[in-house]
Parts: sequence; structure tokens; C-alpha cells
Amino acid sequence: MLWSGDGVLVIGIAAVLPRLEARLRIRAAVREAAAHWLKLDIEAISVASTPGAPPRLLFPGGVAGLSFSHDEGLSLAAINLQGAVGVDVMRVQDIADWFTLARDYLGPQVAEALSTCTDAQRPLALAQAWTAREAALKCAGRQLAEWDARPIDCHLQPLSLPAPYVATLAS
Repeated sequence: MLWSGDGVLVIGIAAVLPRLEARLRIRAAVREAAAHWLKLDIEAISVASTPGAPPRLLFPGGVAGLSFSHDEGLSLAAINLQGAVGVDVMRVQDIADWFTLARDYLGPQVAEALSTCTDAQRPLALAQAWTAREAALKCAGRQLAEWDARPIDCHLQPLSLPAPYVATLAS
């Protein structure tokens, strides 16, 4: 478990695995953690996912919001018993075309703010902005796309992770 509060649980698995195996492992970990958290038999809990729709955690008497994120070496999952949730993780790294990426996906204001960072500060600032945007989109049930200024109403919370990772929870 990485974080818990207000009906939200975030769990993580650190392991360098092929993406398919990472997906299977984090889903199994979600079921196990939810069974422990909800005091239910693990067989009573399942993960439902439909292409184009946010995943859901199904259990007797309820449905919970569920979100997954993967980066090399780390997988995260967030469960929200009271509604939608989004989580995103990213490895902090220097990205050569950071300005174009930020402008096209994070918007002109974020791109401008990143341009004021020093070269040493920018990779962390970009990762923080990226994970915040991606987590918010997941929480809203929207896909990552080029910049769209439509507001997203959710609470963003940075998660504390060891370097070189950054993550954000949206609920």
C-alpha cells in the first residue's frame, strides 16, 4: 500500500516486467489488497474492464472506481469506493522535445511555465504536470488527446514515491 484515505487506496508493485505481466500482477494485487481492505474473500472481487471505459472493481454489494498506471519498473493502482479515480506514474527523465509535448498535451500555460524552469528543474516539473493531467483525465473518464481546455473537476494529490518516479492521484 502506498496511500490510503477518504475511501481511496493506492497500491504499487515495483518490478521490471513485460507490460502484459505487469498488468496481470497489478490486477492480482488489486484484488488481494481490496479483499484485505474490505474484509472479503478474494474470490468475491473482480476487475471489470471494457475498452474505452474506466476499469471498475466489483465486489458483493458494490462497485468502486479503479485506475491503473505503468512505467518501466513500477505499476500503480488506485481504488475509490466513493466514485471515479485516476492515477498516473512517470519516470523523471529529460525529454528533448519537451516544449512541443507540453504545448500539445498539457496546454500553452503549462508549456510557458516549464520554459521558465532551469534545465535541471524541467524534467521533474514536466513529470509532475504530465501525471497531474493524465490522472485528471482518467478520473474524468477521458482519453489522453492533444490539448483540450475543457475543465476537469477533481482533486489532485501528488504521491510520494522514490526517485526517479513521480505520481499523481485524482479523485
